[in-house]
Amino acid sequence: MKKTLLKYLAPLLLVLFFSCKDDEKKEHKETAVKSAVSENYNISILVDLSDRISIKKNPNPTMEFYQRDLGYIKSVSEAFTQHLKAKRIRQINDKMQLFFNPEPLDPAINSISQKLKIVIDQNNASKDLLNSINSNYASQTLKIYESAIKDDNYIGSDIWRFFDTKVKDQCIENKARNILVILTDGYMFYESTIMKDRNRTSYITPELIRKNSLNNNDWEKNFKDQDFGFIKIDTDLSDLEVLILGINPSKNNPYEEKVIKAYWTKWLTEMKIKHFEIKNADLPSNMDKIIKDFISKN
Repeated sequence: MKKTLLKYLAPLLLVLFFSCKDDEKKEHKETAVKSAVSENYNISILVDLSDRISIKKNPNPTMEFYQRDLGYIKSVSEAFTQHLKAKRIRQINDKMQLFFNPEPLDPAINSISQKLKIVIDQNNASKDLLNSINSNYASQTLKIYESAIKDDNYIGSDIWRFFDTKVKDQCIENKARNILVILTDGYMFYESTIMKDRNRTSYITPELIRKNSLNNNDWEKNFKDQDFGFIKIDTDLSDLEVLILGINPSKNNPYEEKVIKAYWTKWLTEMKIKHFEIKNADLPSNMDKIIKDFISKN
């Protein structure tokens, strides 16, 4: 009798067991989604306004590099607003801002950048405001790039100094998911921040890569053995996530892309940044999902 009862109960118990497991997984997934939605986003965008965006020096018949930047910023803005619209009003306490380093000489550009510092909480969140963010970011950033290109006086981009003196204070908030999106071709150079410490530098250029014999098949061995890289910044940025967009290596060296990414990877890792991605310049339509997946953690 017992054997007969077990014979019929066993399949039923198995069904109940796996059903409970599925429910646990579903509940865990739903909890994770709710947690992600309720997070406060603190998104910073650092724009490299060097001559990489010059349509004279670096023309691109497929799509100009400044237009690609605008497309990337559009995707970031859309990811930000999608996040806001998924939250309850009382949960909203989010920020998005845009930086340059150094600040452009054109006061109009600096004035526009102030309009792109968005702080939204339960006191000012409204449907109209949320619906205006994307169009506002698109129109204002277009003005910045058009002004920089018209001015045609590219002073470079001091990314190294930005990390050294500003990131900790300006891009990291307590109890927030801090994301820094950097729009750059991967090279770093600024005349007022040219430093060298053995084989570490505050800059990287095609000339430096050639000079250091990182343009051949032995580049990786040389890079490791001789400790090439950016000068270390003694700052713990473990609360920061970084997405680098627009890497555009010189076509004269087939190893250039790998060298640039090795410099950045080593530097970011030394600053204890755990979550980062480094992406080449591509059409905005191809980058849209990558950007939104990074920001939404999909």
